[in-house]
Amino acid sequence: MKPSSSPSDRLLGGLSGAADVDAELGDTSLLQAMLDVEAALARAGAECGLLPRATAEAIAGQCRAEQYDPAALGRAADAAGNPVVPLVRALTAAVSGSARPWVHHGATSQDVLDTALVLMAVRAAAPLLRHLADAADAAAGLADTHRDTLQLARTLGQQAAPTTFGLTAAGWLLGLVQARARLEHVCATLPAQLGGAVGTLAALGPAGPAVAERFAAHLGLVAPPMPWHTRRQPLLDLAAALGGLVAATGTVAVDVGLLAQTEVGEVAEGGAGRGGSSAMPHKRNPIDSILVTAAARRAPGLIATLFTAAVQEHQRATGGWHAEWEPLLDLLHLAGGAAARAARMLAGLQVDADRMRANVDGAGGLILAEAVAARLAPALGRGTAHDLVTRATAQPDFRAALLADPAVRAHLSEQEVDEALDPRRWLGSADRFVDRALASHRGSTE
Repeated sequence: MKPSSSPSDRLLGGLSGAADVDAELGDTSLLQAMLDVEAALARAGAECGLLPRATAEAIAGQCRAEQYDPAALGRAADAAGNPVVPLVRALTAAVSGSARPWVHHGATSQDVLDTALVLMAVRAAAPLLRHLADAADAAAGLADTHRDTLQLARTLGQQAAPTTFGLTAAGWLLGLVQARARLEHVCATLPAQLGGAVGTLAALGPAGPAVAERFAAHLGLVAPPMPWHTRRQPLLDLAAALGGLVAATGTVAVDVGLLAQTEVGEVAEGGAGRGGSSAMPHKRNPIDSILVTAAARRAPGLIATLFTAAVQEHQRATGGWHAEWEPLLDLLHLAGGAAARAARMLAGLQVDADRMRANVDGAGGLILAEAVAARLAPALGRGTAHDLVTRATAQPDFRAALLADPAVRAHLSEQEVDEALDPRRWLGSADRFVDRALASHRGSTE
């Protein structure tokens, strides 16, 4: 059996990831990222005069993942506690004798693995951000198209007041836009790691800082002021940005799942042949909503692990650093899948505007109780008006109860009651907020 090289190749991995994101997260990708770090280290050292350029290129020429066996390196890693040690041994054996002393010169295992994981994150973020942009584009289309589509707003699980589906979609949109901006910023500021054994770069002599700067430049990463072996803020920033992304897509997914319930029926996921049940032929399950929600349930535990692991001791940690590797890759995997599925879900979302209006009308005017109280408040005071309207809501026919109440009729005519019960008159600034969300989206794509 061929071992999987990407999380999406696993039996369950395809349900939580996205193939193009996962292509940057598998064992081969990690191996290549570590080798890219070794090549950059050799070239940086040569540019700073520590070794011949020909020697650096000889080392870089052997930094190709297809020359090494990830599974064998993984088995050998047990002896040293990380895969860099056996990789350095294999790379050293692969180069000529004169180049061997310069392999991994001045670095420590943590430098290689930290920087490789940062590289993987940046590389995985490229397709991930494209999915997020697609999701935002789809949400923007829904917000603009349905800015006038009446919908029941629901708070604490209960019918509350009228809104528009455009505003609902605008809320989704802004969450996606903000999540994308945060992740873009974090990825643009992720640093390389080069500190040597205890963060002093003593093995590189006075050239250490210059080598670190050239090293980061070769990899397209930021050169930090000093090594961050036990100062894990870069990874915490990344974890928080990924968590925000999964939360933003999870909010969309939960809303879609609730609105797609049979009894609500306001939206449905698109996609021919999707959503079937193994037992019930009539079912049309909101699969993307379900899987994105599942990712949103899993991600916080991974984030918690990364934040817990960030409390690290002395110059290099015993266990805290090691605890980060797999949760970080798992979080990138989940975020990629959530972004891709959110994009597909929103692009194919079927909106039933008639059902939305029917649900508004089916509330029997109760969702306008706030509007009626607001009309009475100037004459009666807010508390008295609230209590009066509350009594009317307990009656079978809210409108009739209002019209039969002398205290109401003393201040509101029948026409004024009907105006207060018109949901389109109680939408506040919904349209302006949709415009603001769309403007934020346009600004994020310019």
